[in-house]
Amino acid sequence: MKLLAGAGLMLGLSANGAMAYTMTAEKSAIVAAADNTKLVTQRPPVAERLFVSDAVEKKIKEVRKLLKGNPYLAWMFENCFPNTLDTTVHFDGKDDTFVYTGDIHAMWLRDSAAQVWPYVQLANKDPKLKAMLRGTILRQLKCINIDPYANAFNMRPTGGEWQSDLTDMKPELHERKYEIDSLCYPLRLAYHYWQVTGDDSVFGPEWIEAMKNILKTFHEQQRKNGVGPYKFQRKTERQLDTVSNDGLGNPVKPVGLIASFFRPSDDATTFLFLVPSNFMAVSSLRKAAEILTKVNKNTVLASQCTALANDVAAALQKYAVHNHPKYGKIYAFEVDGFGNQLLMDDANVPSLLGMAYLGDVDVNDPIYQNTRRFVWSEDNPYFFKGAAGEGVGGPHTGYDMIWPMTIMMKAFTSNNDAEIKECIEQLMRTDAGLGFMHESFHKNDATKFTRSWFAWQNTLFGELIIKLIDDGKLNVLLSAKR
Repeated sequence: MKLLAGAGLMLGLSANGAMAYTMTAEKSAIVAAADNTKLVTQRPPVAERLFVSDAVEKKIKEVRKLLKGNPYLAWMFENCFPNTLDTTVHFDGKDDTFVYTGDIHAMWLRDSAAQVWPYVQLANKDPKLKAMLRGTILRQLKCINIDPYANAFNMRPTGGEWQSDLTDMKPELHERKYEIDSLCYPLRLAYHYWQVTGDDSVFGPEWIEAMKNILKTFHEQQRKNGVGPYKFQRKTERQLDTVSNDGLGNPVKPVGLIASFFRPSDDATTFLFLVPSNFMAVSSLRKAAEILTKVNKNTVLASQCTALANDVAAALQKYAVHNHPKYGKIYAFEVDGFGNQLLMDDANVPSLLGMAYLGDVDVNDPIYQNTRRFVWSEDNPYFFKGAAGEGVGGPHTGYDMIWPMTIMMKAFTSNNDAEIKECIEQLMRTDAGLGFMHESFHKNDATKFTRSWFAWQNTLFGELIIKLIDDGKLNVLLSAKR
């Protein structure tokens, strides 16, 4: 066991390999004694912050002032919103940005895109921030062109612990788990950056090559011409870290959907047609088609993106909808094209719950609303409810472990003030008194949690608070009690 300096935490490996944390008695006493006049920032000292943005610092001060009537929430926002910049961004000052996921010093395409996403809205107010975001997009495009089947990359070609995986590993790769959303998140970020800033300089030769690689990969994984070139196996005791059938996964019928060997949790899929990720592929390909048309004038690639998006969208409506006896028509989580459907939801986004947050479905879509009710119920095998809170987890962290990300997704996709307030109060109560979001917490005891340093969840929390303020929900935030 090792003590994290200054954090008041004891850490060790949990049974599934995730980092598990419990509060020390000393820290528990500090938290128990704390009141709103003793809330001290948990950010690193200014000299130790990896990246400082004037626009972000100004936004933090603005939000803290607005939340003055709820000091604990203001404190959590100050700790969480800049966490990606403070602790994970490695920017060369020019055109390259490598973003750690947090306690794992590798760059996930999904996580890095989600981590910097909330800062894009401030890019036009801070040239340095804008350059950092541009560097993130350019690094992501380079990563895709190294290997579009990889999910996580090293800063340099140094290899690592997963080089022994039975797949086509390269020293640039941290991990090579093929996930649809790893190719979608960079498209979402690049499109948003372009829409906000008008900067189209990221859409050069590297972008065109990346789009060709993405299209090639998605077409291969539609499996209309065989199983494709990708295989994955790992020597492990953990079932969902490897893939069945000699690394090819369970069979699918080629109906137009795209296979994904792994979920956004990095856990193996059961049925390879992962529905939320296919929805994200549709919206991402359409964004890419718009860029290719308006910026690159490349109508050939644009039409290929549109045709693939239309193919997947039609197949989703035909194969992804389940007529549930209690909820009516809902979206299944995974399908195989043969008629088999898996009814559940997982915490990581894209998820069924998170589809409206991503903009992949309309929040008012009746099927989505039915699905949302199913997800937040005990009819979802990975919905947990206990003394500490309620929400969705997943096999990545196991039974009874709730992800704060799902509570945030519920708030992001709600217009109900009472529901939003309940979500905020849960998030305030389940931080273990540390002022940060964690990967997951136990349904009956929030001091039992995984990952004390998970930048995506922290920054997402900040994004949610800003959105609610912008949506006129300040009074809801001020009325939330811990």
